[in-house]
Amino acid sequence: MTERQERRVVGLVAASHVVNHAYLVALAPVIGVVAADLGVSIAAVGLAIGVQGGVVTLLQLPFGYLSDSRSRTLVLALSLVCGTVGIVMTAVSPTYRWLLVSQAVLGVGIAGHHPAHYPLLATATAETNRGRAYSLHALGGALGFAVPYAIAAGIDTLGLDWRWTIATVSVLGAAVSLVVVPLAVGLPATLRKPTADARPATRPSLSDVRRGAAALLSSAGLMGLAFLSFLTSAAAWCIRTYSPQLLADGYNLHPSTANLLVSGMLVTGAGTILLGGALTDRIGPGRVALGGYAALAGLATLLASGSLPVALLVVVLPFSGTISVSRPARSTLADRLSTRDDLGKSFAVVTIGISLGGAVAPPAFGALIDAAGVRVAFSVVAALGVVSFGVTRWLLGRVDGSARDPVATPSD
Repeated sequence: MTERQERRVVGLVAASHVVNHAYLVALAPVIGVVAADLGVSIAAVGLAIGVQGGVVTLLQLPFGYLSDSRSRTLVLALSLVCGTVGIVMTAVSPTYRWLLVSQAVLGVGIAGHHPAHYPLLATATAETNRGRAYSLHALGGALGFAVPYAIAAGIDTLGLDWRWTIATVSVLGAAVSLVVVPLAVGLPATLRKPTADARPATRPSLSDVRRGAAALLSSAGLMGLAFLSFLTSAAAWCIRTYSPQLLADGYNLHPSTANLLVSGMLVTGAGTILLGGALTDRIGPGRVALGGYAALAGLATLLASGSLPVALLVVVLPFSGTISVSRPARSTLADRLSTRDDLGKSFAVVTIGISLGGAVAPPAFGALIDAAGVRVAFSVVAALGVVSFGVTRWLLGRVDGSARDPVATPSD
């Protein structure tokens, strides 16, 4: 690949990731007012977000197979179209049941992004630039997380209801999709599709599916990364979804101020992703991941205490960055533990862990907040940081040593 083609692929995939993540958390900054408007609890809206995560989980391997065997850009285009339909349905939801259905449709759209993104990046970029490419991809996602909070703060200032927030997200997402899809379809065939010898000659049988699943499950490295992804995804979902409640209820901030601060937190986290990518290429993914999870546990404990002076609430700004800094490291580990013809499926397995976190965490933390308060929920986030640190130590002690080095060996 030429350097120009590398930049083009990274730019398209990062832009798609912005849209994907903006759709993913569109309900989070307005979860309280959505619950009040539809006459349900916060936990019920969390369950709707969990339905989205459940659909994403179920469709990871099918989309991973389609990406590895047919077309990466087809998966990308289908995801952007379905996601846009789902977010529009969310904006016009008249009832709670409609909200559940719209989140399921949105989940179909979100599901295909990672199985398409990672093979495109791995095919287009050189090994020496891979960590930074993954960090730019993750940067797009982090900016996407910040977008709905900034929009919600502006819409609240204008005195408009929550539907305007979701509608604005959908308009922005549709505009980006109209640019990304044609450009992605115009990429060289060697990027859009797997090579002929990498495609299956026949349709997979049930025995083929069983053998493929067994091979994936037998990989201690990938299973460890999937579990680690579940833990960190659960923590990240609590941070993204319920930080406004923590700041409003625990520190008495106005909701619009809380949303602005959370938006700033997510933008700051985007910057730490770039730092994480550079560090991953320089000192290796293991050290970067361990440092991020240790910082997650520390900052979550501080914020959960509820005792920080308001003037020191700037400590919330690097909060999500404690997870973000480790994301390029986790992606690099998954890349090095995969062969070139199973990248879509391997990243789908890791993304299943992420999606399970998205399915479980919003309703579980919502119920915990209803029962015990938002500070208890963030104490659990601190505990997840400690467990993630331990799992990473265990994982690094059991995978091939070359997967921990800053530079991959030829066998990787």
